[in-house]
Amino acid sequence: MSLTSFFSDRRTLRSLALLCILGCTLLGLGGCSGNDEDSDFNADSGEQQIYDQAQRFLDARNYDLAIRALQALESRYPFGRYAEQAQLELIYAHYGAFETEAAVEAANRFIRLHPQHPSVDYAYYMKGLATATSSQDFLSRFTPTDHTKRDTGYAKEAFAEFAQLVSRFPDSPYAPDAKARMVHLRNLLARNEIHVANYYFRRGAYLAAVNRGRYVVENFQRTPAVADGLAVMAQGYLILGMDDLAQDAIDTLVLNYPDHPSLNKDGEFDTVYTQDGLQRSLINRMSFGLFNPPKPPQFDSRKGKG
Repeated sequence: MSLTSFFSDRRTLRSLALLCILGCTLLGLGGCSGNDEDSDFNADSGEQQIYDQAQRFLDARNYDLAIRALQALESRYPFGRYAEQAQLELIYAHYGAFETEAAVEAANRFIRLHPQHPSVDYAYYMKGLATATSSQDFLSRFTPTDHTKRDTGYAKEAFAEFAQLVSRFPDSPYAPDAKARMVHLRNLLARNEIHVANYYFRRGAYLAAVNRGRYVVENFQRTPAVADGLAVMAQGYLILGMDDLAQDAIDTLVLNYPDHPSLNKDGEFDTVYTQDGLQRSLINRMSFGLFNPPKPPQFDSRKGKG
């Protein structure tokens, strides 16, 4: 290596080192600045000052610092003028920070401590909202996701929470939104049952698929999934050789949902699994089942599929 390249490399390394030191210094200053900001409510701040700081953090959507300020306010002034309000706003701060379990816990605590508070309906509403989003990670809130294909335990819990709000506080300003969310959650639960039925079709568990379809028809009336539930029943009964039950499901489907994709232009159930048995293609028959095998029946009449 020549002396020129050696000293050139030395200068490059020295420059990189200086940049690293400068970056660390700036980060350190930033950290100090953040600590100074935190100290506004960690030192000898008064109740009003801490509350005002918490409001600034909430307005700036800096939920982590808002949580710390509200917790400091409650612990330092448990019987102060802003204690109850801090507990209430802590629910929202946890929700905004994607800490849904902490939000639910804070809501439960507020409801337990202040069951007659004028804003207790807000605690019930936020509890339902946090429960409804408990299965979502940060990215799933901003990326297209078909939640009907995921575990729906949270949806059942959220539905129950919103139902409790509507039942206890029918005149609450949050009741209309809670009702709308209940409709959405009910549709989600119904669609999930259809996904399970489609899974059973792929596994050859036709009776289990029929049971799922019938469950949707009987328990989720007035949801879009009912049409697919009828189609599931018709298809399952055809495969099982229960032609009368299959025809009843088809007739109901034609009467109520004549535009369902499982029906042809003549209103007949269009499937390769007919009352006359499995209708295999010519290629499939000639290749002894090796090529172009019939696909398991699948039903999802949603536009855009979620």
